[in-house]
Amino acid sequence: MVSKALEEYLKTMYVLKQQNGKIRVTDIAEKMNCTKPSVNKAIYNLKDNGLLNYESYGTIELTKEGENLAKKILEAYDIVYLFVKDVLNLDEKEAQKEAEKIKSVIADDTINQLARYVHKVLGLNRLDCDYDINKEKCRCCARRVSTK
Repeated sequence: MVSKALEEYLKTMYVLKQQNGKIRVTDIAEKMNCTKPSVNKAIYNLKDNGLLNYESYGTIELTKEGENLAKKILEAYDIVYLFVKDVLNLDEKEAQKEAEKIKSVIADDTINQLARYVHKVLGLNRLDCDYDINKEKCRCCARRVSTK
């Protein structure tokens, strides 16, 4: 089990990998507005938890477990963001801030229930697959129904 702070580092690394094809300490520090020593400490903690591979001054690579956790973190954020933006009608910037705060304290079971509600209210495909945020296979079930 990693802390919420380490989850944020992991999420940032995953996003950087998707955007740039690589993960660098400098990019992480810049994106998270923190120091390189803080990033290095997080890297070694994540490495100790088996979530990434890293050798000093080498490349940073997420393990399969690290990638799966990063996807789960992003999905939880997306669910909360959709709720506060589209159901509670918060503006985009406020919705982003609130979703980040809420996501960091909400339990997986609550996320699962919130996901079912959000998908139902927003006209997304039904989650008849027993949606569970811990199972990647269910992510494909949640696609917006085109209203065009």
